[in-house]
Amino acid sequence: MRPTVRLLLVALGALAMTGVMIPLVEGWLALLPWLVLGGFLFADITASWRPGLRMRLIGANQIFASESRSLQLELSQPAPRGLSMSIEWPEGISGPGDVRVEPGQTLSELTIHGRRRGRWSVGRTWPRWQSRFALIEFTPRIQLSFEIAVLPDLRPITSGEIDVSVHTSLHGQKASFAEGEGSEFHQLRDYFPGESLRRVDWKRSARQRRLLSKETRAERNHNVIIALDCGYLMREEFAGLAKLDHAINAALSVAWAASVGGDKVGLFTYDSQPRNWLPPAAGRQAFPKLRRTLADVAYGDRESNHTLALATLNGSMKRRGLVIVFSDFVDTTTAELMLEQIGYMSKRHLVIFIALRDPETSALSRDAAQDLDIAAEAVAASDHARERKLVLERLHRLGVVVLDTEPGSLTPKLVSTYLDLKAREAA
Repeated sequence: MRPTVRLLLVALGALAMTGVMIPLVEGWLALLPWLVLGGFLFADITASWRPGLRMRLIGANQIFASESRSLQLELSQPAPRGLSMSIEWPEGISGPGDVRVEPGQTLSELTIHGRRRGRWSVGRTWPRWQSRFALIEFTPRIQLSFEIAVLPDLRPITSGEIDVSVHTSLHGQKASFAEGEGSEFHQLRDYFPGESLRRVDWKRSARQRRLLSKETRAERNHNVIIALDCGYLMREEFAGLAKLDHAINAALSVAWAASVGGDKVGLFTYDSQPRNWLPPAAGRQAFPKLRRTLADVAYGDRESNHTLALATLNGSMKRRGLVIVFSDFVDTTTAELMLEQIGYMSKRHLVIFIALRDPETSALSRDAAQDLDIAAEAVAASDHARERKLVLERLHRLGVVVLDTEPGSLTPKLVSTYLDLKAREAA
């Protein structure tokens, strides 16, 4: 409890009355204003205190990173007039700074937002309300003890969007390209006039005494390796999420697409040294293990050792495959070792390099400067963009497929790039 401004003003009035009464009355009568104030204050506290007040959060205990969800705050008794509270939100969850409950209500709705993966506990709350005559403000501390898990975003997968894209690529509009230009034998069918004679299977046609065409399709069972950099540069936040979380969300989507498309998917994570290695495995049955591993990936605080990590990965892959590298760099100097190792890898494998572009930095380099401070920021942003472009151009010259994109468009661009490369059998 703590006194309000009204109580302090009343106490000053009682003090003034006591000063006036001391010369006029004798004995304890000079303390009469304080006795009245004390009795009135005791009655005010007794009528307004809520000794059995308890609170708890009700709602789902799982949320996707970058997702917003509603929870309900339940009170064990009707809310007093003017009740508001501050909740101690953990690092991985953001919520309202001040929650208000209507007088007499026992439920209040609030919206939370997942910011970082992990299991988080919503601990204490400090409700505040004034007594009936606004002389005292009550500020008890109440333990909520509500746990919630922030998981990688699987909404593109659970919505069926990835499945539709893959099946459309394999059996829809692109079917003629994927089946006609692939290297894996599919079936024999009758020759149609006007078809290329290169498709005719002359030996079988001679046996059957009719022209037969050989139909092929895009080869399946490729190895797709997700190489995830977990160094300190991936902790930077874009659009409310760390780069690492954007990368994990996109990695899960392309892994699901590869599983649906019949390819094998593996995982390699690293920072200052190699961390997790999941060998390529086929089928949707392997996806839950990949999802659990990615959900547990920690936010690194060390500089990434690209030389050790990518050399280890290169030595672990026994056959040609598609390697999707999620990483980051600051300038051309710090990117040298990374470029060298990716160059070695691109001689044996097809490499996709994912570079997340900061929307705010891009806007600074484009917008007109209004003062000297903004002009200085714009110059720094332009220099950064120029060095970034140099690195990405060097990667492109090495034969690497480069995706330089903002976080919001990363997942659809990566999945479409994978499907295009699969259709062309580039891996």
